[in-house]
Amino acid sequence: MMTVPSKLQSVNLNLWYGAFWALKGVSMAIRPQAITAIIGPSGCGKSTLLRCFNRMNDLTRSVRTDGQVLLDGQDIYASGYELTRLRKRVGMVFQRPNPFPLNVFDNVAYGPRVHGVRDRRTLERIVESSLKATALWEALQNRLDRPALALSAEQQQRLCISRLLAVEPEVLLMDEPCSALDPVATQHIEELMRELMQRYTIVIVTHNMQQAARISDETGFMLLGELVEFGTTKTIFTNPRDKRTEEYVTGRYG
Repeated sequence: MMTVPSKLQSVNLNLWYGAFWALKGVSMAIRPQAITAIIGPSGCGKSTLLRCFNRMNDLTRSVRTDGQVLLDGQDIYASGYELTRLRKRVGMVFQRPNPFPLNVFDNVAYGPRVHGVRDRRTLERIVESSLKATALWEALQNRLDRPALALSAEQQQRLCISRLLAVEPEVLLMDEPCSALDPVATQHIEELMRELMQRYTIVIVTHNMQQAARISDETGFMLLGELVEFGTTKTIFTNPRDKRTEEYVTGRYG
């Protein structure tokens, strides 16, 4: 068992898709209010691991897991752990922006409404604070009735992050959140992530090693379902312990 302070922790986590062994004994401790990057070649298990942290893999047939995932020391895979509460505490941002086909206001207010908030003034405060947190309020405060799908790709991704923040999560999981964005928009989202880490624990999966090096505090390198190495980002990129890590971060394969 790892002893470092952690917000999230996997302990000997295994996952199978039918007969395929996708995660092999993964143990990782994720610090609070930091950005942790998970890197590795396509098919290595990065996104599968990320989805374990809020049990999204449960939605896939034939998935079987063992081991533990601890959120503040509690095993989220334990019998009776409430999934609705888990998904409120641990939210996900996907590769491509996925706003609902609603207006801006209703996108952000959707989660609070699901969790029982009905008062209009309360919803207005939540929408405003959530859009301010992602630097969208100034641009959209007079256009809250505008269809979310009419926004730019960057604004849509920021809106999806606002939608998460509206339910007051503790952990933000980001699966290639900049893969559909141009370099300028990517820079803006990265700056936003560094601001958000002051209040949230962020875990990002990325194929972009330069991005991981720029924004993360700690990095895990995965290969063929195994966590090969985990440590400070500086160490992973400049002085890795494992030869496979060195070969990957120096571009010899992947």
